[in-house]
Amino acid sequence: MNTAEIISCEPATGAEIWRGKACDVDDIVARARRAWPAWAAQPLSTRMELVRRFANEVRKESEKLATTIARETGKPMWEARAEVEQVVNKVEISIRAYAERTSQRKLDSALQGTMAVRHKPHGVLLVLGPYNYPAHLPNSHIVPALIAGNVVIFKPSEKAPASGELLARCFNRAGISAAVMQFAPGGPAEGQAFVAHDGIDGVLFTGSANTGITINRKLATRPDKLVALEMGGNNAMVVWDTPKLTDAAALIVQSAFATSGQRCTATRRLILKSTMYDAVIAEVKALADRIIVGAPFDEPAPFMGPVIDNAAADGLTESFLYLLSHGGRAIKHLVRLRQSLPFLSPAIIDTTAMKDRPDVELFGPILQVIRVEDFDEAIAEANNTRFGLAASLIGGTPQEYNKFWANARAGIVNWNRATVNPSHAAPVGGIGLSGNHRPTGYYAADYCAYPVASGEMEQPRAVIGVGLK
Repeated sequence: MNTAEIISCEPATGAEIWRGKACDVDDIVARARRAWPAWAAQPLSTRMELVRRFANEVRKESEKLATTIARETGKPMWEARAEVEQVVNKVEISIRAYAERTSQRKLDSALQGTMAVRHKPHGVLLVLGPYNYPAHLPNSHIVPALIAGNVVIFKPSEKAPASGELLARCFNRAGISAAVMQFAPGGPAEGQAFVAHDGIDGVLFTGSANTGITINRKLATRPDKLVALEMGGNNAMVVWDTPKLTDAAALIVQSAFATSGQRCTATRRLILKSTMYDAVIAEVKALADRIIVGAPFDEPAPFMGPVIDNAAADGLTESFLYLLSHGGRAIKHLVRLRQSLPFLSPAIIDTTAMKDRPDVELFGPILQVIRVEDFDEAIAEANNTRFGLAASLIGGTPQEYNKFWANARAGIVNWNRATVNPSHAAPVGGIGLSGNHRPTGYYAADYCAYPVASGEMEQPRAVIGVGLK
């Protein structure tokens, strides 16, 4: 019996929002394995209907779920409502994706019979969710997995169990049983036990590169287990020739500081053409100075809430000081707005002069600026990272964008668009330390079922034509 306790507190107030016991890993897995055959045997149309009912349950609970997300993550209420809307929208996207990406195919031949391609579910899939989007991002794995006929064990981040529990209840109230879609609260110990458990057929993970690498290493000798890793990024935005400075500044600020910089697709590095530098920085700083940082339900509504906890705020403060002391020049200082709570101001720092810029994902509102002289240098700087999630070009000609697209090493490459808010009607994923070539979004269907090729004839028919006495 597991007696470890999980406690979640509101970043904006420090108040406790959720408390519960960590799950019993063996019991959860055994329950899932018992439930899988009956769920996989359900007609696809039934599973699709049930996830549509789930969408309706989320609609009914939308305000409660948004409020819980806002309280537990600290994100503004307007943003939490947008996350709930993404949860609902994911259902129809996933149904379309499954039909397109895993469609049945048959090739008939009079003499050779039929060659058929159909898809099967893997079995019991573990979904490990992050805290920054505690409903939308795990849901992006869960819905495609259920449609394909897998059962799901959902372990939310220990920093966001309240949101995860409410999401799971919506599935269960829709008629997807608590054995088919299980809520499994726990901390790192439970996560590690699930990953290593023989009863788990696959791990669908969204989170940091360090944790993803640990999972990959743990399962290095288990090629039989599916592993889909959606990790972070040290994402670049290149700003080139454009007269639209106000629009460019808005895209930069949205990309760098939405969700207090706690998005895997957030712009971490702003790469500026030297001749554009002063004008762009003036616009960006003026806009960043206007950003309201506050609690989720404040009026007027804040653009940024706190980061997830004081440990994260302390780490970001130390990182900013490191950049400053190793050649960085502050354009806008990182300020701890309340000493006992994790509210940070948006920060901008020029790191052009740093000899060795750390290639890490600073998961918060810190934007590094790098000045370059020509377009080839800009592309090289954008690629100067082990990550490869998102990259964006603001300005430039169609020819320059074509060159940028062809040479940028990232799974999401945009033109005159933010790096954040990728469409889940398209693949969402990256290369390098950003993922393992298992993009989610529209392509989640690819890793939730495996193709089975079948040569089929109604009667056996064969002869051996050579090599016989």
